[in-house]
Amino acid sequence: MYAFRKPFTVGVFDDMTFAGHNYKIWLVIAQTLGYAASKFYGVKFIGEMSAPRRAGAIMVMIVLAWLAMLGFAVTPAPYNIIFLFLNGFPLGLIFGLVLSFVEGRRMTEFIGSVVAISFIFSSGFAKSVGKMVMLWWNVSEFWMPFVAGAVFIIPMFIFIVLLNQVPPPTAQDELLRTRRAPMDRTERRTFLMRFLPGLILLIICYVMLTTLRDMRDNFAADMWRQLGYERNAGVFTQTEIPISIAILMMMSLLVFVKDNYKALLLNHAIIIAGFALAGGSTLLFQAHLISPFLWMTLCGLGLYMGYIPFNCLLFERLIATFRYVSNVGFILYIADSYGYLGSITVMLIKDMSSLHVSWLHFYMSILQGMCALGIVLMFIAALYFRKKYKLSSNAGGL
Repeated sequence: MYAFRKPFTVGVFDDMTFAGHNYKIWLVIAQTLGYAASKFYGVKFIGEMSAPRRAGAIMVMIVLAWLAMLGFAVTPAPYNIIFLFLNGFPLGLIFGLVLSFVEGRRMTEFIGSVVAISFIFSSGFAKSVGKMVMLWWNVSEFWMPFVAGAVFIIPMFIFIVLLNQVPPPTAQDELLRTRRAPMDRTERRTFLMRFLPGLILLIICYVMLTTLRDMRDNFAADMWRQLGYERNAGVFTQTEIPISIAILMMMSLLVFVKDNYKALLLNHAIIIAGFALAGGSTLLFQAHLISPFLWMTLCGLGLYMGYIPFNCLLFERLIATFRYVSNVGFILYIADSYGYLGSITVMLIKDMSSLHVSWLHFYMSILQGMCALGIVLMFIAALYFRKKYKLSSNAGGL
C-alpha cells in the first residue's frame, strides 16, 4: 500500500508555489486531508465491516488510489493537487481492513508487529524505489508516483488473495483475547463513554506521535538534503531497516506476556520510553554528540516505539483486559482521524506563519516539547487504566 502513497514525497518540486505557498506543502496537506477524512469515515466503515467483504474492498481502494496518481501525472499543476486528496482517502482505509484479519488472536502481537513494520520499512523502501525511478529511468517527479505504483500492482493483488485465506480466530483465541465483532453506533458510543478519560489521554499522545512521524516521513527528502545526503537514494531504507528489526523484536516479545493487563501497562511503558529516546537523541544531536545518520535512526526508533503500539497492539490488549466484545478497528480510526488533523494543523502553522525556518529545524524545535508532554500524559493514562482495572476486578467485572 505504501508504494501507492509515499513515493511522491521524494519529489522536492523546487521553486513551485501555489497561492503564495510551497507546492509540495499543498500536496502533502491534500493527501493528509484525504487520509484524515477516510479515518472519520472509517470509524463506521471499518467498525461495521463484515469478513467476506474485506479482500474485495482492499482491491478497490488500491485501484482508486493508483488511478488518482495517474490523474496527478496527466493534469497540469497546480490543478493536480486534488488528486492527492483522492489518493489519500481510499488508502486511509487499507490498514483497518488488513488489521481485521489479524486481531483477537493469541499471536496478534507477533502478526501485528510484522504488519506494523510496514509503516517503517515500506515507507523507506517505497521512497527509495521512487527515487530510483527518477534517477535510473529519468521519470519526472509527476509521473514517478504512478510508475512506482505500477511496479507493485501485481504483487499487491497476489498477496491480497493470500491474505483472504487466513482462517478466523479459534475458540482458544476468543477465550484468551475476547471475541471480536462488528459494532453499531450505539455500541461504539457505549464503549467510548466507558473509557473516555483514558482514551482522551491516549489520543492526545497519538496526535503528537502522528504529527512527528508524518513530518519525518513526508519531509525526509528535504531533511536529508539539508543534512548532506541529497543524492543517496538508499538512505531512506538504510535508517529504517535497523528500526524495523528493533521494533519487530521488541513488540513481538509481548506475545509471551499472557496476562493482558500486564501487557497493557507494558505498552504504556514502551511508548514512554519511545518519547524519551526521540527527545533525548535530538538533544544529543543538537549538542553535536552524535551524527546526523545516527540521530535520524534513533529519533525514528523512538517515534515508532510510541507509534506502533497504538496501531493495534495497545488497543488489542485494552479490549482483552476488560473483556469487551468489540473490535480494534473503530478505536484506531478514531485516534487516526484526530492524529491526521493534528498533523495537518502543524503543517499549516509552519507554512502559513512567519516562521522562516527549514523543516529540519522546525521538526527539532517541536519534537522536544511534544516528547516531554507525551511522557507525562502516558504516565497519567497508565494510572487511569490501572485504577479502572482494579475497580472492575473488585466489582467482579473481570
